[in-house]
Amino acid sequence: MKITIITVCFNSQQTIKATIKSVLNQSYKQIEYIIIDGASTDNTLEIIKEFSNSIDVIVSESDAGIYDAINKGINKSSGDVVGLLHADDVFDNNTVIENVMGLFDENIDMIYGDINYVDRKDINRVIRRWKSDNYSKGKFKWGWMPPHTGFFIKKYCYLKYGLYNLSLGSSADYELMLRMFELYNLKSKYIPINITKMRVGGVSNSSLKNRWQANRNDKKSWKVNGLKPLWFTFLIKPIIKIKQFF
Repeated sequence: MKITIITVCFNSQQTIKATIKSVLNQSYKQIEYIIIDGASTDNTLEIIKEFSNSIDVIVSESDAGIYDAINKGINKSSGDVVGLLHADDVFDNNTVIENVMGLFDENIDMIYGDINYVDRKDINRVIRRWKSDNYSKGKFKWGWMPPHTGFFIKKYCYLKYGLYNLSLGSSADYELMLRMFELYNLKSKYIPINITKMRVGGVSNSSLKNRWQANRNDKKSWKVNGLKPLWFTFLIKPIIKIKQFF
């Protein structure tokens, strides 16, 4: 099976080279690599072009944000499976994709694993560990969700059930996974390995205002899918993340 890895970036000259090398050094060889750049104004595109012979698709144009760029990448992809690696992140090691793809079969639609949040300057210094676990129906009601940057899904799922909903801001990843797991009950598998080293500083958690807006969009994610959360779903969702710091 072929996997498409999509990297979305904008003014990422400090980190994009490490991200690209992380993909190109993977032991699994059936990888299509797509980079969607949001018309960077620094040296990001020049760095990307240094690796142009090893990158299948390079797009550099303005977009409506990270999820619009991801949707562009999905539409250009030809892999059986799609995964993401953002420009601030790297895969944990060179066998991550081999380990993930070795578990996909006709009965599995989605595979997800664990991620580490790391220091922006020292990716070997772990700040937070997001260890996931096996999914069961209704688990999202209890504040559960898998880490988006450790999530892989067959492309047909996007084609059949839809791409990222751009009206949901930074909760577009939450809504997509809620839709795929809870609404359509796609078959998933948890792999207990670390997938990604993710530099700290995500958009949804960067300020109290952004966190408040993300909470509103989380609620909207349930509404647009005709799903009903429990009364405490949005209270417990941030609380259960506290254990990631210990």
